[in-house]
Amino acid sequence: MSDPEENGAKETEEKEYNQNYKEVENTCRKSPDDTSGWRESEEDLGGNQLDRKELREEEEEENAEEKEKGEEEEEEEDKAAAGVQEETSEERTPEVKSTSQYGLQGTFLEILGDTGSKQSLRTDSSGLSELFRGLSSNQDYVNVAQVHPEEQQMGSSAELGERAHREAQNQLGQEERDLGRKQGGAGGGRGKARHRKRISYFLGDEEMGSQAEAGGSRESLVSSSTEDTLFQKDEGTQVYPLALSWLFGWNSSLPVFYIRERSQRVLLYVCGHTAVIYNVPRNTQHHLQGHRNVISCLCVSEDRRWIATADKGPGCLIIIWDSFTGIPVHTIFDSCPQGNGIRAIAISHDAKYLATVSDADAQEVCIWRWTLAVETPACTLELPREHGFQNYLTFNPANNKELVSNSKTQTIYYWWHEEKDTLVHSAPLLVENTFNKLVGKFSQSIFHPNSTQILSATLEGKLVVWDIHRCALAPSSLADGPFIRPCKLVHLQREAVSVLTTADGYIVTGDIKGNIKFYDQTLSIANWYSHLNLSCIRTLSFSPSPVSPRTEKSNFPLDCTLKGDLFVVRNFIIATSDATVYHLTTDGTRLEKLFVEPKDAVCAISCHPYQPLMAVGSACGVIKVWDYEQKKYLFSRVFEKGLGVQSLTHNPEGALLGAGFTEGTVYILDAMSLQNEAPEPFKYSRSNVTHVSFSHDSQYMATADVNFTVAVYMMVVRGGRRVWEYLARLRSHRQSICSLLFGVYLDSNEPRLLSLGRDRLLIEYNLSRSHKDHLEVLDIHHTDQGHHPTCMVWYPLLTKELFLLVCDSGYKVKLFNSTTKMCRKTLLGPAYGSPVEQARVLPVRTALELEKRYLVFINRDKVGLQILPVDGNPHKTCAMVCHPDGVAGLALSYDGRYAFTAGGHDCSVVQWKINLRIWNLGIQKKEDTLAPLQSLSWAWPASRLLRISI
Repeated sequence: MSDPEENGAKETEEKEYNQNYKEVENTCRKSPDDTSGWRESEEDLGGNQLDRKELREEEEEENAEEKEKGEEEEEEEDKAAAGVQEETSEERTPEVKSTSQYGLQGTFLEILGDTGSKQSLRTDSSGLSELFRGLSSNQDYVNVAQVHPEEQQMGSSAELGERAHREAQNQLGQEERDLGRKQGGAGGGRGKARHRKRISYFLGDEEMGSQAEAGGSRESLVSSSTEDTLFQKDEGTQVYPLALSWLFGWNSSLPVFYIRERSQRVLLYVCGHTAVIYNVPRNTQHHLQGHRNVISCLCVSEDRRWIATADKGPGCLIIIWDSFTGIPVHTIFDSCPQGNGIRAIAISHDAKYLATVSDADAQEVCIWRWTLAVETPACTLELPREHGFQNYLTFNPANNKELVSNSKTQTIYYWWHEEKDTLVHSAPLLVENTFNKLVGKFSQSIFHPNSTQILSATLEGKLVVWDIHRCALAPSSLADGPFIRPCKLVHLQREAVSVLTTADGYIVTGDIKGNIKFYDQTLSIANWYSHLNLSCIRTLSFSPSPVSPRTEKSNFPLDCTLKGDLFVVRNFIIATSDATVYHLTTDGTRLEKLFVEPKDAVCAISCHPYQPLMAVGSACGVIKVWDYEQKKYLFSRVFEKGLGVQSLTHNPEGALLGAGFTEGTVYILDAMSLQNEAPEPFKYSRSNVTHVSFSHDSQYMATADVNFTVAVYMMVVRGGRRVWEYLARLRSHRQSICSLLFGVYLDSNEPRLLSLGRDRLLIEYNLSRSHKDHLEVLDIHHTDQGHHPTCMVWYPLLTKELFLLVCDSGYKVKLFNSTTKMCRKTLLGPAYGSPVEQARVLPVRTALELEKRYLVFINRDKVGLQILPVDGNPHKTCAMVCHPDGVAGLALSYDGRYAFTAGGHDCSVVQWKINLRIWNLGIQKKEDTLAPLQSLSWAWPASRLLRISI
């Protein structure tokens, strides 16, 4: 194609781009009746929203000025823009063919590839892949310059950051010039300023600064940041009604990494579908949000600058983060087309390449040139199923073309022939007569520090040594490539080796008994730590900072050699199977416990009715109490083995805590000490106690178990003391009980008790006529003929009639009269992929807030908000993914500022900050006029939707 034709095609594409941009911008600006909760931009939420009348006047002035200026000023703008375009093009790389995408400032900056390529996005919130695909399905893609892969190959953090900044500024400058040509004149100048202000949400104020109108550049945040930048950043204004505030717990099956020590101790770990960068001395967290599925593996670069996380499930992602800023610099979508996700991931020593092992039955090993921002792997190798399920992978630190992985029965060596983009593997099989000894199952494999051997640890306490046979000359064919052979079997210890790594020239092992041992390169013992009384070692992560120079005050231990030299090694982090994380200072051998979290499922949470306290119960029999405002652990109690906490509830005064356990035991505890309030626990149930509830006057407590039985306990006076006694129990339902509520009669202050089951029965009990071993039923009503109910809650007094709100499996909500049990209204409820499972009415702090109430709900994997009164309007609800593997519990703070969700098997509790001011600013009385966005349940600020929909 000739140059004039090419330039004409480019101008046509640019006009289409600007036309789409202006069309969406005008649509968002002219829709004052937007009913979505977040379609206001950040500047609108900050109090700088223009009056609609002023916007219309400004548009009229711009149109008038454009007509007056005419073609003469438009030609001048074209000439000026052309001059800037030539100047900018000279700064670009000569060979331009592909471009990368970079997420800046934690928001979205898209630089798309060819028109036929797949859309690449940056996500800082969960569950966005489907949303973006819907937004982009009918949109035109943007053609931008693309850098040749050889030019994009980078070996340092600074080069990657500079290239991200350069591409972002070229894109920004071109957009501003195009917008200026479209608007022209003084009106065009204001249009540029307004456009620049919108773009600043994506580049951030640090990026925009005082840039010249022609697109002058400053250093990007990625290239100019330091290791202290992350926790110095201002979190900014909350722009969503629900925002992640804190994560309690962590996934103890994944490693914990020591990513910083020089200025402050910083750790990296995983909690559900979020990676957490935790600053220990400051007690602050930074959340790396972007995955919609549970994170299955992660790794960090040698310098701890780059973090790679991967998940498993539909639409699985691989995201590479900058640990200095928390910015996602690259995302690989659909990394496993089969939808099984990633099982293991590793990053090369120079941080240029990623290697992954899929989680499918037929596993694939892929190598990614992630610094080129490509969406396809450089090479792929499908492994035979007889090699077993590979669950560990690592690069050779001295050669990024070699890798090793292992399953429980097979160790595989890989050699990457980069010129042919082919991955060759060598997997010799060990048989019984290979060493004439029992080898055991493999746990982890690494490269020997001399890079000529591979070491594989086993659960029999042994080490298999493999020799790497390499050709002296460059191999002429793939068959002449390197391969491995078993060399020897070394019996290191009796205990099973669970961790194998290297540090400061030593080979380090951790075993199931909590011992940590250091061997030299000849596998002679150098030192060990066996007196720490730890459980099974899961992770050993050494500090990236070298050991400080020894002084007179240094107290390093002596090694085990005959010379008795000082044993000097850097500090390290220890993570154990009981979800405990320690820090070991080698100078003086000081062990510090950093945090202890539940190692089993967390299903029970309850908030104190008057104080910022939260009780968390886990299946391992531990109840912990936290101050959720200060993020401090206060006290806990460990129950005897076999007792798993299933349900927790505070009484209305906050003095008592009722606890139901997995084997049917019920405890009534003092909420401030967790000591028994009743002399002995109640053991009238033989199965899991799923619900605990107190009456408004704390005279009654009711429980429900999985055997469809309701039990009632009451407080009586015995010998001048108040004690709790068992009253009665009744198997009143034929299917599982989903809600158990106390209430108050309208004509008296007497408590009333109701239960709702999946058998569609709403049952009210007569407590006044119940006596020992007899629970009287007052009435029974059917709630539905088809769908089964899922939860029930008292509807707030927004009308003269008192209602019970019932949610069912058909995404409907029903209002029942609390006295007659007649269904008064049936409406559409929140529809976010699964029915509502639990709901709570948000508490209020002042009398003025009683006029407008909100409902917090959870379904299978999301937490959401709904504006009351219920009217079936889908735009009055919102939801976010909180626990991809399932939500087990919901609790609200006493002041309505926070919601808490328990994740069940992901062993975590998520604290969500609720911001109703944003909701009130975004919700309007009329229907939404943004037609392309009407079907979306997510409500994003208009400024972000503009950039995403291009």
